[in-house]
Amino acid sequence: MNTLQDELQQRLAALEPETLIVHDDSAAHAGHAGSGGGGHFEVTIVAQAFAGLGKVARHRKVYALVADLMPVRVHALSIKALTPDEL
Repeated sequence: MNTLQDELQQRLAALEPETLIVHDDSAAHAGHAGSGGGGHFEVTIVAQAFAGLGKVARHRKVYALVADLMPVRVHALSIKALTPDEL
């Protein structure tokens, strides 16, 4: 069975990232008010797919791939989205 972290990685692979790091930070937020039990994740993704896009548009591309997981399975998602030239 795939973990939620694995599922996030598989879905974000659609952006053909050069770098993709999905960190599960849920343990640090255990008992967080309003979380409803969903996971907390940090994503760092470097992909050419973000070229020419602003921060909001980049985040929208990421959220579009995982929207059905939110807010029940994924309560919080922190995104750092860069192009290869921005490293």
